[in-house]
Amino acid sequence: MNTAKGPITIEIYKDASADVVDRFINLCKSNHFKGMPFRHIIKNFVIQGGDFDFDGASQEWITKAKASGKNDLSPKHEAFMIGTAKNPNTKGFDLFITTAPIPDLNDKLVVFGRVIKGEDIVQEIEEVDTDEHYQPKAAIGIIDIVLKQEP
Repeated sequence: MNTAKGPITIEIYKDASADVVDRFINLCKSNHFKGMPFRHIIKNFVIQGGDFDFDGASQEWITKAKASGKNDLSPKHEAFMIGTAKNPNTKGFDLFITTAPIPDLNDKLVVFGRVIKGEDIVQEIEEVDTDEHYQPKAAIGIIDIVLKQEP
């Protein structure tokens, strides 16, 4: 994933959720993510990008979880995981990069990968100025995603 701050290498877990992984791969192949902005950036929590019909489910989860402090450390989940919303009604594709362990991750996201290189880039993105709704004050996002298969 090439971002405005630099490259992030992601390992995809094909076994995580075959339908989500296949959809992600197909969207990558069609350049769907090219130029996509990061819409929410919450330090020590999560970075969200995506194009969604914005029914409010993701927004509500992000703001309530952060406001209630539910970003405590959890032995089950790590930072730098890649996921998408579990909302079956959404027509878009939310893309989340966790920047800290999130205890209720299983209830809200389908985790289908992890950052294996570029954690420093994720942390740079996490440091951008945001408004009170965690939206970046200056545009920052995904330039493109290039798929590579390891032999």
